[in-house]
Amino acid sequence: MVCLHGTDPVTVYLSAWARVDGMTMTDLANALYIDRSLVKHLAMRRTLFIFPRATLLAAQAGASNRVAAAERRKLIRDVEEAGLHRNGDRWLSEAEDQVLAVLADGREATSSQLRDEVPLLEGSIVYGEGKSWGGRSPVGPRVMTTLSAAGHIVRATNDGSWITSRPRWASMKCWLGEEIGPHPEAEGVAELVAQWLRAFGPGTAADLRWWLGSTVTAVRRALTDLRAVEVDLDGQIGYLLRDDLEPIDPVEPWAALLPPLDPTTMGWFERDWYLGPYKTQLFDTSGNAGPTLWWDGRIVGGWRQTDTGEVVLQLLEDVSAEGRRALEQEAARLTEWLAGTRVLPRFPSPLFRASAPGL
Repeated sequence: MVCLHGTDPVTVYLSAWARVDGMTMTDLANALYIDRSLVKHLAMRRTLFIFPRATLLAAQAGASNRVAAAERRKLIRDVEEAGLHRNGDRWLSEAEDQVLAVLADGREATSSQLRDEVPLLEGSIVYGEGKSWGGRSPVGPRVMTTLSAAGHIVRATNDGSWITSRPRWASMKCWLGEEIGPHPEAEGVAELVAQWLRAFGPGTAADLRWWLGSTVTAVRRALTDLRAVEVDLDGQIGYLLRDDLEPIDPVEPWAALLPPLDPTTMGWFERDWYLGPYKTQLFDTSGNAGPTLWWDGRIVGGWRQTDTGEVVLQLLEDVSAEGRRALEQEAARLTEWLAGTRVLPRFPSPLFRASAPGL
């Protein structure tokens, strides 16, 4: 894996559980909050990911800086157009400085605590006025988004349980003991592309552009810099790293229960070869994947929990007797690991909603 999706806190734990034998919740919590070898960071496609600490430099240069610049421009424009601040750039710079001052010397604080101590975080922007979907958007969280994407602050310890996200903010420098240093954007993109090809290749330029949330130009430059090799993908041009061209030995059929937004389910832009005809059942209209069943390299359905916490299969096609047994064994293993905790996806798929109409 290059990184794990972190938008839904449950995904982080279940994605790791599916891949690391014997992993406990404490193991992952220690990696996130004690050892800090894994770090929550806003990056590709303005999405929260969990990165190995060693990948942060490339992620910041290759993705996060671009997100931070875009978020900053939008926030300045919106507060000026809403009449909240005449000079949005100066207001945002002052708000950022004051937030960083509060978080100096290793202090952690919730968004509410920061708002109490930094009056510049007060205020909201009206959107969709007169529309059924309209409302008010507070500016404080958007300041946190801009600061975090820029690598100045980080989601530190969690005030909630492992299935909820109630982060306390900290200075990135204090949390890690050092700042994320400067790094050329092109090198950051190339490092991310190399990691993606190592984990997910072969893939197309369209896959890479989507995953990075970048441009075709940036992707093609990275492929050139890496001297990636073109390969045939059923008539399309795909790419592999030069040292990854040896044929792979066949593997035995395998079963997996993956959570919503799992990095494998979300790893490619062109998904027909493993998703088949199930997009409308397993992805919501915004492109977020729900829980999935995998058998022998393909998605064959979804999964859910009963009211008592038992994990049950939602097969969308017939699989062999061997496949059903393997999937049922994985469901029993996950039921035992969850120990009665019910996990509800933040972005339930249509298939999941069909079994839980109240969502």
